[in-house]
Amino acid sequence: MEKIIKLRNIHKGYRLGKNFVPVIQGVDMEIARGDFVALMGTSGSGKTTLMNVLGCLDIPEKGEYFLNDRDVAGMDEDELAEVRNLNVGFVFQSFNLIADLTVLENVSLPSFYADNEDIGKAEDILHKVGLGQKINHYPNELSGGQRQRVAIARALINDPGIILADEPTGNLDSVSGQEVMNIFKRLNEEGKTIILVTHDEFTASFASRHIYLKDGIIA
Repeated sequence: MEKIIKLRNIHKGYRLGKNFVPVIQGVDMEIARGDFVALMGTSGSGKTTLMNVLGCLDIPEKGEYFLNDRDVAGMDEDELAEVRNLNVGFVFQSFNLIADLTVLENVSLPSFYADNEDIGKAEDILHKVGLGQKINHYPNELSGGQRQRVAIARALINDPGIILADEPTGNLDSVSGQEVMNIFKRLNEEGKTIILVTHDEFTASFASRHIYLKDGIIA
């Protein structure tokens, strides 16, 4: 299968005062189009940092990262923002919805920033995730599971090929968590590449491939 993500000897760390703390240390990885991958590891293993690199939210200090055959490791912020808009949708544990925007406005917002606002498409996606009756509600009027489904809909609005989800069930009860993971499973069956960061075995069980990190290295 076509490899849409290729990492070669990726290193990433952070400065704390005068000290440099390495987090990702020489990661090599490939992900094919249509994969459903779970990045797993204990707290501090580097899985969220790796996801930030994969999502072009962070730039590695060393190594090569090819996304759809483009070397993104050396891009500037504007170039990275363009790549994110065209290729990646994000879903986070804390939902990251804007409280004073309606569900419909939250979902359509990324398309507005991409100069391609499409309210009708946002409505269609909300129906797809089971929230067609909630489009005019505000985030604080929804359950946790419903808010996460809004976040998934928002991630889909620009039709990215890749969905990155960081602990998407971490704030949800077991029933809501399963509903959310069923949506990811369906999206994967429709052709989306799903990269899931989790420490939870049940959540990871939906993925077809598991990658384990320990101390910034693939175990």
